[in-house]
Amino acid sequence: MSDHGSGPRALTDSTVDITDMFVFPSPEQSGALVLILNVFPLAGPTAHFSDVVDYRFRIRPVKVPSPGTGTSFAVSEKEYIFSCRFGIPREGTGGTQHMQEGTCTAPNGQTVSFRVNDDEGSSGKGFRTFVGRRMDPFFFDGPAVIQSFAARKLEFKSTGNNTMYRQNVLSIIIEFEVSTMFAAGDGPLFAIVGETVIAGRPMIRLERFGRADIKNVVLFPKDADPVNRDLEIRDLFNQEDAFKLGAAYLGAFRSRMNANLAVWDNIDGTIDWPLDPRGTHPLTELLLADFMVVDISKPFAEDSYFEIEQAVLKGTSHKTCGGRAPNDDCMETFMTIMINAGHGPRISDGIDKPAVPATRIFPYLVPPEPNPPIPKLPKIDTTKAEAIDGT
Repeated sequence: MSDHGSGPRALTDSTVDITDMFVFPSPEQSGALVLILNVFPLAGPTAHFSDVVDYRFRIRPVKVPSPGTGTSFAVSEKEYIFSCRFGIPREGTGGTQHMQEGTCTAPNGQTVSFRVNDDEGSSGKGFRTFVGRRMDPFFFDGPAVIQSFAARKLEFKSTGNNTMYRQNVLSIIIEFEVSTMFAAGDGPLFAIVGETVIAGRPMIRLERFGRADIKNVVLFPKDADPVNRDLEIRDLFNQEDAFKLGAAYLGAFRSRMNANLAVWDNIDGTIDWPLDPRGTHPLTELLLADFMVVDISKPFAEDSYFEIEQAVLKGTSHKTCGGRAPNDDCMETFMTIMINAGHGPRISDGIDKPAVPATRIFPYLVPPEPNPPIPKLPKIDTTKAEAIDGT
């Protein structure tokens, strides 16, 4: 459920619903970075991008915190943006698929045109892009997460229920040569956020994505929060600038994270993340800065998700590129960090890989499933937590 349906707005408009984001050094060419933004869960043949939305990646140089300054990355004011916009979809042959075209504008001002679902993709000087339906690479037992939070104990099985099994999404995939887009001297660490915003002025942010399941696992369950128990907080969080949270709702976000992270920590019966005297969880400030961090100086590596952040928490140097590749079992990594801080066994949800693993060849995500199964969404008896993603 990574970011599928992460708020009331997303649940009512699939065209702006960001399901996932992936950022990783290209396994095909040295010195290149890959950005993937997926939207529109359960995308059928007629699914299309909105013609009034700007689908974009925002990228900023960051530095690791100085010793003794906490876990907040130092984020530069300098920003690079990849922006994709779309025309009005037209009905295709037989009415089974929409035809849609669009443009992608790179940080250096270069713009390329593309056609959605064109297997050839499009390219410009120093970057290439593919836009269209792909099989959803996300894998995780979402219902078991809901059950675990409600029961305050782990409810994962040896074989999990992947509700996104062979479902499809709409993907924006960009690969670019770092030297053609970033100024010399920037990096090697960069923070990336994926967003859907209303095209034009005033700029209204609809959805954003930094790390997997911040909204659906850390911010959504409400009953543990002593301050905001009745508040649906995710749309408020989506509207915020990930690089600079406003003061108006910051206290509400902190309260929800402190409460829910404490529940997840104690779900195995032990406390690995003691709260400070003010009731602040050690992960809260790090996760509030909700962006993905990648080191472009290091080669492609799978299973490196959250490795840079873990090094920051430990006060050590990171060893991998960080970011996130499509085959990374990021949710097992994240659940393990939340529940036992890596001091115990790895937490398994019984699903270890995508229905069809991504490739190491552009556009990386595999073609869409022609006949997706009906998602298995079992009824869940919860007394303390509500269903996530409409399940």
